[in-house]
Amino acid sequence: MTKPTISSISQQVSSSGQTRRAVLFGGAAMGLAGATASLAQQSGPANPDAKAAKMNEGIVSQCERMMDLAYTDEERAQIIATMDDQLENIRAVRDIHFENSDAPATVFNPRLPGISYPEQGFGVTNAITRDKAIPNSAEEIAFAPVTDLAHWIKTGQISSTDLTQIYLDRIQRYRPMLENFITVTADLALAQAKRADEETANGTWRGPLHGIPYGLKDIIDTKDIPTTWGATPFSERVAKHDASIVKMLEKAGAVLLGKTTNGALAYGDIWFDGVTRNPWNPREGSSGSSAGSASATAAGLCAFSIGTETLGSIVSPSARCGTTGLRPSFGRVPRTGAMALCWSLDKLGPICRSVADTALVLDAINGHDAGDPGNVLHGFEWDAQTPVEGMRLGYDPKWFEAGNAIDREVLEAARSLPITLVEMSLPDWPYGTLLPQLEAEAAAAFQELTLSNRDDELVWQEENAWPNSWRRAHFFSAVDLVQVDRFRRRVMHMMHQNFAGLDAILSPNFAGGLLVITNYTGHPCLTLRAGFADTLTRTAYGQPKPEQPESVSVPHNVTLWGPLFEERKLLTLGAALEKKLAVAAKRPPLETWRATLDL
Repeated sequence: MTKPTISSISQQVSSSGQTRRAVLFGGAAMGLAGATASLAQQSGPANPDAKAAKMNEGIVSQCERMMDLAYTDEERAQIIATMDDQLENIRAVRDIHFENSDAPATVFNPRLPGISYPEQGFGVTNAITRDKAIPNSAEEIAFAPVTDLAHWIKTGQISSTDLTQIYLDRIQRYRPMLENFITVTADLALAQAKRADEETANGTWRGPLHGIPYGLKDIIDTKDIPTTWGATPFSERVAKHDASIVKMLEKAGAVLLGKTTNGALAYGDIWFDGVTRNPWNPREGSSGSSAGSASATAAGLCAFSIGTETLGSIVSPSARCGTTGLRPSFGRVPRTGAMALCWSLDKLGPICRSVADTALVLDAINGHDAGDPGNVLHGFEWDAQTPVEGMRLGYDPKWFEAGNAIDREVLEAARSLPITLVEMSLPDWPYGTLLPQLEAEAAAAFQELTLSNRDDELVWQEENAWPNSWRRAHFFSAVDLVQVDRFRRRVMHMMHQNFAGLDAILSPNFAGGLLVITNYTGHPCLTLRAGFADTLTRTAYGQPKPEQPESVSVPHNVTLWGPLFEERKLLTLGAALEKKLAVAAKRPPLETWRATLDL
C-alpha cells in the first residue's frame, strides 16, 4: 500500500466536524508515519530480554522510508557508527521501574506567558432549591437533582441513610442490565450516611454534598477497595490510599456508593468483565471511558458521579447517555491517586443530571494538591442567579448546517436569550497531528505491558485498541513529537485569541475539531442534553448495528466551550439553555428495557 505521510494523514483530521472516535482513530494512524531506531530491534513480539539486531545500512534505509527521510551513504555510515550508544541508553531506561504515578519532568501548563486570568473567590451561591417538598416516589427522589436532594437532607425531609438505601436498591435492580458498577461499597456507604445523619441531627451541615451518594470511576484510588482500572492485568489491584478527590468529597460529606466501570485503562466502554450499557438503549454501549459514571447517573443509580477525561471520556459518554458533564480546565482538579494515562491531558470532573449540580460538585473538588505536578490553584465561584444579559456566545454557522435538527433548535434557543451571538470560525489546521502526544504518553505509562506482552491480556484487541496503539507509538520519532508539542503551543495561542470578546462557544457535540483542540489547550467545556432523536442502535464507533434495525429514542447533547478557568460562564449560559430546552428531567425507560431484555 502507499506509505502515508504526516501531511496526508493530518488532512484527515482538521477543523471539519467528526465524531470523537473518528477523530481519535484517524489521528492515531499518524503513528505509522514515524519510526525510530526501535526498528533496529529484532522483529517479533516485544521482549525486554531481546537483543538488538546488528545495525546495518538496510535497517537504516527502512527507517528512512518510514520517516519520509533520505540520507546519503556517508550519512548512513555515521548513523551506524554511533547508534549502539543510543540503543544502549534506550535499553537502560527500559530497565528502570516506574510507578504509574511517576510523572515526567516536563509539566503541561495551560496558562500562556504574559496572559492574566481573572482571579475568583471560592463558593457556589443560590443554587440549592428552597421550599420544595419531597415527592413520595422513590424513583422521583432518585432522579432529583442534587440541588433538591441537598435541601431535603438539610431540612430533614429525608435522611442520608434512606437516600443511600434508595440508590443501593436501584443498583441491585439495574446493575445486571447496565453493568455500570464494578464494586458496590454498601457497608461503607451506609456507615458514611449514618455519620452524615448524626452530624445533621447535631446541627452540623458540611455543605450541599452533605449526605449525597455518588459513584466514582474505577481508575481513582480508594483505600482498601479494589481499583482495577477496568483491565485484566490489574483486576486484583487494591489501592493503598485514597485519591485526593476522594478525600475532598469525604470532607464535603458525600457518600461513596461504589466504583463505576470504565473502559480498560480509560478507553471506551469495554472492561475486563463486560460492556457498560446505555440506559436509554441497553443494546448499545454507553461510550467511555467514564462509561459507568455516565450510565449510572443517567439511570438514577447515584446522585452524581466522578469521571475523567483525556480525550472525550466525560463528553462522549455524557453525549450518549444524556448526562450533564463538566470537564474542568486542565489542572483545576488535583489528580493525585488517579491512574495516569496522559499526564499532559488527564482531567477529573463531575457527571450530573443538571447544570447546577456540576457546579456544586466542582466547588467541592476544586483545590490544590502538591502530589499532582500539573495541579493549579485557581478560585472557582458561581452565583446561580447570574443573569445572561450581555453575554457573548460564539458559533460557526457551518457547524450547525452540518448538524441535525436538534442542534439547530439549540441555536435558535440561544438566539431567544438576551445574549449576543457572534459568528466565528477556527482556522483549518491539521489538529489531528496533535494526537500522537496522547499515544506516546499512554504508551510510556503502560510500556511494561507492551514489553512483557501482557497487553495481550486486555479484552479489546482491535486495531484501534490500546495494545496496537502503544506498539505503534514506539515508531513515532522524538523529533516529530517535539514538533507536535510546538504546534500544540500555536493552537493554544489561537484559541486564546478566538475567545477574546467571547464568554463561550456553542457547537454540536463533536463539531469543528473542538474536542481535540480544547483537550490539548486545556480549556473547559460543559456538555448538556438538548433533545431526543430516534436513532439506530450504535456500535462503539457510532455506526448503526445491522442486526438491530429498530430506532430508539435516545438523548442528544450539545457542548459549550469556555475560556480557561471560566467554568462559571459555561454554567450561566448552560443553565439558561437547560431551562429553555426543558428536556433535562426525562428518565430512561428502565423497566420497559428489563421486560424487553427478559432481565
